[in-house]
Amino acid sequence: MLRKIPTQQLRTGMYVERLGGSWLQHPFWRGSFLVRRDEDIRTIRDSGIAEVWIDVGKGDAPPEGAARAPDAPAEEALAPAGKAPNVPPEELTAQTTQAPQESPRLVDFRAEVQRAQRIYDGSRPVLRSMFEQARMGRAVDTTGAAELVEQISESVQRNPWALVSVARLKTADEYTYMHSVAVCALMIALSRQLGLDAERTRDAGMAGMLHDVGKALIPMQIINKPGKLDRSELDVVRTHPERGHALLQRLGGMAPAVLDVCLNHHEKMDGTGYPNGAPAERISLMARMGAVCDVYDAITSNRPYKQGWDPAGSLRRMAGWTGSHFDNQVFQHFVKSVGIYPVGSFVRLESGLLGVVVEQAEQSLLTPRVRVLLDSTTRSAVGPRLVDLAAAGCQDRISGLEDPEDWGVRQLSQYL
Repeated sequence: MLRKIPTQQLRTGMYVERLGGSWLQHPFWRGSFLVRRDEDIRTIRDSGIAEVWIDVGKGDAPPEGAARAPDAPAEEALAPAGKAPNVPPEELTAQTTQAPQESPRLVDFRAEVQRAQRIYDGSRPVLRSMFEQARMGRAVDTTGAAELVEQISESVQRNPWALVSVARLKTADEYTYMHSVAVCALMIALSRQLGLDAERTRDAGMAGMLHDVGKALIPMQIINKPGKLDRSELDVVRTHPERGHALLQRLGGMAPAVLDVCLNHHEKMDGTGYPNGAPAERISLMARMGAVCDVYDAITSNRPYKQGWDPAGSLRRMAGWTGSHFDNQVFQHFVKSVGIYPVGSFVRLESGLLGVVVEQAEQSLLTPRVRVLLDSTTRSAVGPRLVDLAAAGCQDRISGLEDPEDWGVRQLSQYL
């Protein structure tokens, strides 16, 4: 049975089914867990969370006579705070309960970044060749893409943030095809966060790799235009999902999920997307995942016509688009897969120090590792040195985001 209790009644041995309050402020990666340490209780209380739902069938119950809120129905406790899930329950349940993959112990971020860089560099000729084949009307060989998906999946298993961070640093002139690598990595990381099985995760990765193949059939002068597209040019660009879908159908042998994401990754939950203006009930889980991953990489990347947005700021903007553009439940899982402060975010600590997020903590959304560069009070350099906000005894925490250019900081990538 589920019970809603004030966090002041939370004790070790209780099983938390859901944390109350704003989901963006939750300090834990997992939505449900057994409370084993007093430190976890302090972290929950310090985050301003007033209530939690506990499952007394999986853990201890409050003592007799304790004040209690009304029992929470199961569907309330399992729904994300603020909004009901938009994903069709039968689809999400069917795809997230089939032998979820094991979570291997993470390897060191900086060591994996070196491997991820080699994968990323090796992907350039493969993707460039594939897009060129499509542009020339030749048969597209996706064998190399499938091999890349396997390498990317292995990297994400070792450390889910390394390759995503490397792929975000692509140059504007290589965006069209290297965007595919980034979305592939994001789709795999999101699949693992959702608990999809290995086969579905591979399909998600391949879908991310091939979702924009239709852009190879769009005139390059439109794709690389440095200014805003006019209405007729925008109409041409919006044909790329159907063009890509038709191309993959002609190739044959594609998993249905790959075809689905290619065609539907620009559909929106309010029915205003393209190419078909599909209503929410006709948008699959995989297409909803593709929509989030595609937009996140697009808005955080440098393009011919604009500079990419800060990763953490991008998530906050995207949060405002949930319900209309994105599925709320899928987006919440996406944030958990990249972190509230993704690698590459420039942040201010409560101590006044400024730095770049270089690695996520395994258990907490709010306590990444930060490479400190400046003291905001003196505007002087203090590093770079690493501050682990999750370390025992660390009293500092992130107080907000900063624009690195306001502080004369260039090329954050050199500090990752």
